[in-house]
Amino acid sequence: MNALRKAGGVTSLILLIITASIAVVILFTPLYQLTVRIHDLPERLNMTYEAIMDNYYVLLRYLHFPWITELEFLDFPSSESGLFHFWEVKILFYINYGILIISSVTSFFYMRYVKRNRMIWTLQRPFFIASLVPPALLFFLAVNFDRMFVLFHEIFFNNDYWLFNPTTDPIILALPQEFFMYCFILFFILIEGAFIGMYWYSKKHAFN
Repeated sequence: MNALRKAGGVTSLILLIITASIAVVILFTPLYQLTVRIHDLPERLNMTYEAIMDNYYVLLRYLHFPWITELEFLDFPSSESGLFHFWEVKILFYINYGILIISSVTSFFYMRYVKRNRMIWTLQRPFFIASLVPPALLFFLAVNFDRMFVLFHEIFFNNDYWLFNPTTDPIILALPQEFFMYCFILFFILIEGAFIGMYWYSKKHAFN
């Protein structure tokens, strides 16, 4: 196997794991439900649990469905900058799902290739190295999540519209920073599990 094909195949597999994990985190609504209850958002917002969840589902539908072009919460006003930020998030979601679809196809053909040629052993080293990254990021998250949260937004957004003013965009009160921390933790756990799983799979079936 030439180096370029191997690099492309491993990259496809890693992108598949990352984008699939992001999709799971996005769609795993029990995580937000748990956040609402743990942080007692109904009392803090003077809203019912059902009303908070209804607004969250409005946001999820907007972020996922291309035919929904306007975001209008049931109980929260929004500023122009806030709406623009959610539009940017919508675009990032589409990019993630696009990469997920493409990497699924390329990963399928790459895995078929390495299996047919009895080269699964070539995946051991890349996934062993990859498995070292999530624990390091989790450590950084535990030490200074605020910095990681800011750095994340500085990388993916070229403006400060993500800095919501609770007065003009009260939806941010229903999206506490702790919720995003839980999302990061779940994401790192998912990719770490997948990396370790791929490492052990390639090790177990190396010469089969």
